[in-house]
Amino acid sequence: MRSRLPRTLRSRLTAGLVLLLALACLAVGVTTVLALEGFLVNRLDQQLSASGGRFAASLEHDEKPDADNRPDTRGQSNGTFGARLLRGEATQAAVVRAQADAPVPLTARDRAALAGVPVDGRGHDIRLSTLRRYRVVAVAGDDGDVLITGLPLEPVEETVHRLEMVEAIVFGATLAATGVAGALWVRLSLRPLQRVAATATEVTQLPLASGEIEMPAPVPDTDPRTEIGQVGAALNRMLGHVGDALARRQAGEERLRHFAADASHELRTPVSTVRAHAELALRHPGPVPGAVRHSLERIQSETQRMTGLVDDLLLLARLDAGRPLAREPVDLTRLALDAISDARAAAPGHRWLLDVPEQPVTVTGDEHRLHQVIANLLANARTHTPAGTEVTLTLAEIPDGTTELSVTDTGPGIPDDLMPELFQRFTRADHHRARTAGGTGLGLAIVSAVIEAHQGTVDVTSRPGHTSFRVTLPR
Repeated sequence: MRSRLPRTLRSRLTAGLVLLLALACLAVGVTTVLALEGFLVNRLDQQLSASGGRFAASLEHDEKPDADNRPDTRGQSNGTFGARLLRGEATQAAVVRAQADAPVPLTARDRAALAGVPVDGRGHDIRLSTLRRYRVVAVAGDDGDVLITGLPLEPVEETVHRLEMVEAIVFGATLAATGVAGALWVRLSLRPLQRVAATATEVTQLPLASGEIEMPAPVPDTDPRTEIGQVGAALNRMLGHVGDALARRQAGEERLRHFAADASHELRTPVSTVRAHAELALRHPGPVPGAVRHSLERIQSETQRMTGLVDDLLLLARLDAGRPLAREPVDLTRLALDAISDARAAAPGHRWLLDVPEQPVTVTGDEHRLHQVIANLLANARTHTPAGTEVTLTLAEIPDGTTELSVTDTGPGIPDDLMPELFQRFTRADHHRARTAGGTGLGLAIVSAVIEAHQGTVDVTSRPGHTSFRVTLPR
């Protein structure tokens, strides 16, 4: 079951403020109600003590109802109760009604209640069957009897209930007003903290993995005398450190890119020269010793491999520099047919399958680079799977307006520890997967860079017996 307690700091502070005020109002209300009730009851006790049991004493003459022997109701307020007890038994009981008296019928329970009133001259509460709650005082009479005089507690109860109602209205309005004012005050007080949170959220949305990053402006509230100011100052220091680290990293990456581009340019000419001289020497019309011819052929082969490596490095350098690629209609179906044909010729031991729609699939992009993507994916499957592996190249148009190209093989799969860095440069998996030829470790990095330059995505899923590279391109 989910908790219904407020979760935000602003809600908790507001709720805590209202709760504390409610507890304070409750304490004040209970104290004032008890104090008023005690005061009014004490006033009743004083009135009963001042009456001296005069009305109750006059009840002993009630058996002779002449003009001189009627109960004494002078100075008695309406509702005054009187009772006379003789040897523990109530003999008479009456109540003053409009400056007269009216007898009160007593049940056995009423008589027991009256007999249980202590004769100590102090006030006690009783409840009779025909009357409401009364405050009574019992004193000893002159004839060995007990005289009980009482006043109704109804006025006290009405006054106390009225006070309770007034306090409930006043305290309720106070709590409502305090809740609104407190919420506004807490919101105003926490505004600096909201700016700190907004700055931190902005940092989390920055692409910190690569590229030049522009850090957000520092938090202005850095008063060290407040907790929010301390948090803001700490965040500003952290942003400064992160910004410096990102700037140094970006500078290092830029230097590395420039070095790779410059080195590739500088290497292209000598490598081409060495290759040309090797080819020229192999064309020599005279006899060439077998060892020399073998060395020349190895030089030619390695220079070809170095030429491919230099071209790959130059391509990555151009993509890193953000140079735009060609934007023209590309028939992916034709590229897939050419690539799968080249793959069959390069690795006839594999089973190469092609699954394309009947209608040509076209996208907008750089034809040469997209062909390189397909060739690299097929070369990756050929290189890292044994002979007899089934490799399927699939093209499909997705209803959401994208085109999907996938290369799936039934090889041994990719180890889990290699998956996070699979599309990074110079990633090699020679000791993990079977391979029949060497590689530079740049093929999948070029795939990722070219697809990203086309605003597409590339991902991979792998398990033993099934590895699938999926490329998504906007149409």
